[in-house]
Amino acid sequence: MVNAIRIHEHGSADKMRWGPIEVGKPGPGEIRIRHTAIGVNFIDVYMRSGVRPMQLPAIIGMEAAGIVEEVGAGVGGFAVGDHAAYTEPVGSYTEARVMPAKTVVKLPKWIDDKVAAAMMLKGMTAQFLCRRTFRVEKGQAVLLHAAAGGVGLILSQWLNHLGATVIGTAGGKDKTALAKAHGCHHVIDYRTENFVARVKEITGGKGVPVVYDGVGKATLTDSLKCLHRLGMLVSFGNASGVPDPIAGGQLAAGGSLFFTRPMLFDYNATRDELEATAADLFDVVAKGAVKIEINQTYKLSEAAKAHADLEARRTTGSTILLP
Repeated sequence: MVNAIRIHEHGSADKMRWGPIEVGKPGPGEIRIRHTAIGVNFIDVYMRSGVRPMQLPAIIGMEAAGIVEEVGAGVGGFAVGDHAAYTEPVGSYTEARVMPAKTVVKLPKWIDDKVAAAMMLKGMTAQFLCRRTFRVEKGQAVLLHAAAGGVGLILSQWLNHLGATVIGTAGGKDKTALAKAHGCHHVIDYRTENFVARVKEITGGKGVPVVYDGVGKATLTDSLKCLHRLGMLVSFGNASGVPDPIAGGQLAAGGSLFFTRPMLFDYNATRDELEATAADLFDVVAKGAVKIEINQTYKLSEAAKAHADLEARRTTGSTILLP
């Protein structure tokens, strides 16, 4: 028996329950992994709250790192004792689990398990956003909302490494300072400044070719106003709630704009894509171009508090749970 966090009904953070579960032996193509660190992400909140409904009861969580305990028949590339990490399938809020080996990546020896759990989902999200959804080039100006958040701190560093001019938004002096320290050349405090006006001011009235928006309802409509002709609005999260729909006419009126709602799992649909994305992330971290900061740590049994802090925007950077 191991312990896990489960939900039996969708709702607020207090719906999460800590208790024992059975974990069996791995079958063909599977491994059993004992978690050493578990990442916390806003997608976990969506699943818990019912924004993304799940079949209940359920164990939520998308990301973790740990040690391989058993290897099932037909599994290549893994041995007992290997350190590994993953971003799917759902079910990481547990001390151990059996899962498909094809979704797991073996960790280089120089990556600590805690760092891996803090960076896999956020870091691979940053990778597909700036290298595949919209391939940012040197000299371009980019608007990044929630620049002091988990994805934001990684993506702002990566964009800076690529030679982009990074315009970030954040709330309050502490978070704007944090964003500035992690690669943002300009930081807009959305609590006191109009980000549309500031973006136009910074870019000499031209606007930007791409906006990365993980905030959602509070920012998405105005994000369109920050784009120049043929620009792309990339909506990758709804931290402030589900945004109002965007009509095709709005895209035409803004200058034949593009709008996309990408998901990591579509970009990592094949094993080759998963390994390439992870390798790119490991490379920028190894070079020191992207530094992973774990700013909040909770016991796995305290996952409800972690969710409450995340939803109240009391967190910055990455948050992990320790079994």
